Amino acid sequence: MSLNVVTLVGRVGGDPDVKYFESGTVLCKLTLAVNRRSKNSDQPDWFNLEIWGKTAQVAADYVRKGAQIGVTGSLRFERWQDRNTGANRSKPVIRVDQLEFLGSKRDNESSMSQHNSEF
Repeated sequence: MSLNVVTLVGRVGGDPDVKYFESGTVLCKLTLAVNRRSKNSDQPDWFNLEIWGKTAQVAADYVRKGAQIGVTGSLRFERWQDRNTGANRSKPVIRVDQLEFLGSKRDNESSMSQHNSEF
């Protein structure tokens, strides 16, 4: 048996980066700051999120910088070769399966009032 599940709650670091493909597929990329508590200070850990399909369109329409969201997905690693040095590089990416809007109702209403799209 194997298991690859990641659940995070945090604040969005910037407005969504959305790509639309000719096939009709939608890709939305976000960064998420999750505070890591320590004795001296709260420091955020930053995660790269990748959202596909209908959930990506919802994120594109309603998620904005600073919004508090919860996500569940799986961890994968993007791998590439650096063009300048030829060194192998990688970065962790969370592929999101579920997206939840959190935070105050007022925060969500002000975000949604700017967009008239429906889920």
